[in-house]
Amino acid sequence: MKNSTQSQSSVTIIGLGPMGQAMARTFLNHGHAVTLWNRTASKADELIKLGAVGASTIKEALDANELVLLSLTDYSAMYAILENAIESLAGKVFVNLSSDTPEKAREAAKWLAGHGASHLTGGVQVPPSGIGKSESFTFYSGPLDVFEAHKEVLEVLTSTDYRGEDPGLAALYYQIGMDMFWTAMLSYLHAVAVGQANGITAEQLKSHAISTMASLPQFIEFYTPRIDAGEYPGDVDRLAMGVASVEHIVHTTQDAGVDASLPEAVLEIFKRGLANGREGDSFTSLIESFRKTAASSH
Repeated sequence: MKNSTQSQSSVTIIGLGPMGQAMARTFLNHGHAVTLWNRTASKADELIKLGAVGASTIKEALDANELVLLSLTDYSAMYAILENAIESLAGKVFVNLSSDTPEKAREAAKWLAGHGASHLTGGVQVPPSGIGKSESFTFYSGPLDVFEAHKEVLEVLTSTDYRGEDPGLAALYYQIGMDMFWTAMLSYLHAVAVGQANGITAEQLKSHAISTMASLPQFIEFYTPRIDAGEYPGDVDRLAMGVASVEHIVHTTQDAGVDASLPEAVLEIFKRGLANGREGDSFTSLIESFRKTAASSH
């Protein structure tokens, strides 16, 4: 991470939710000049007391600096805001840290390029509390020369992980991470509900839940080369046994009087693999079922 003795750059931040607030504070703490704009102007009050400049209009915010960070709900919010200052877009570098789909990121990059601006997609991998810490990181994608020109400033916020020229890549890596996070955490909540129904508190379950989650990396390490090779041998696990295991989870959940829709959805996916003749293969062969579902939806 850089310190306050580095060469300074000024930056505009648009969007002052918890993430935008954390970024503004971090830049100010490192001695950067920061201009702010938010639809609810009062959200900038505390930051202005710390030395930030509050812009009264979006045009004023854009005209203040070349580098503009967007911390918005989604890309639709970007259009709603920037369309009010089209004449100020040319020559700007927009680092879009808002969450949305890879395709939306690609569309935004084209739209901004059409107005003479550059676009870097960012996927922040930490909550606001992680901003300003060297162990935190953010995915970036877009023009390499633009990224390199502003990397030093961006690393004030987090370490950077550049993924390539395609504007959609950073958003893709971010959404894949969110796919894993929400699915895993929902499974944790479901497990806690089953435990509570049987008189086990979340505190009593904690160490077991942590150790279970901590075992997942070794499975990912083991299965990764097989998946990339398209090989799903049933030498370690078999899908048929996996079906029996998930059925036991469903029955345990039902016996506890807990909503079984989550494990039932998992069971349906496993049974789809059986229907595809994969009963003797590893459960990782289910990736082929996901691919077929994706192909049939297009």
